[in-house]
Amino acid sequence: ELVSFIRQTQGDSFKIEVAAYPEMHPQGSGPAADFEHYRRKVEAGADSAITQLFYNADAHFDFVERSRRAGLSIPVIPGIMPITGFANIVRFCTSCGADLPRWVRLRLEELQDDKPALLDFGLEVVTRLCETLLKNGAPGLHFYTINQAEPTLRLWQNLALPMPV
Repeated sequence: ELVSFIRQTQGDSFKIEVAAYPEMHPQGSGPAADFEHYRRKVEAGADSAITQLFYNADAHFDFVERSRRAGLSIPVIPGIMPITGFANIVRFCTSCGADLPRWVRLRLEELQDDKPALLDFGLEVVTRLCETLLKNGAPGLHFYTINQAEPTLRLWQNLALPMPV
């Protein structure tokens, strides 16, 4: 409704980015209903979408493919959150319905008392995720920094991306 209201009252004065949930909104009643909410936002006039955080690239690629099959052609920008701690990432993933792959969760749990090793492992996992996304057509990346610039800067450096002006 908000997207429709903005388009009706303001035309193209604003670029509208909407939320997308590759792994389904945690309060969604099911995958089909969740995707229907997304479709309605796009058809109401969204310019692009930013996804909730995820650590499973296949979930993103599947979401984009379902969008294309449904005729929804807006860019879908992956939402990326650097891993900075075991308890924090488990809490975030649980609250937003994102899958933290078992092997990642187990390794983070094992490293939770060794902060430098946990940060290095998290950086490696998220760097590979970003490389996979970009290599396979992601139009960009949206970083959820949670007021911690350093992990995102390390990730940016690992990806060897140019610094924005």
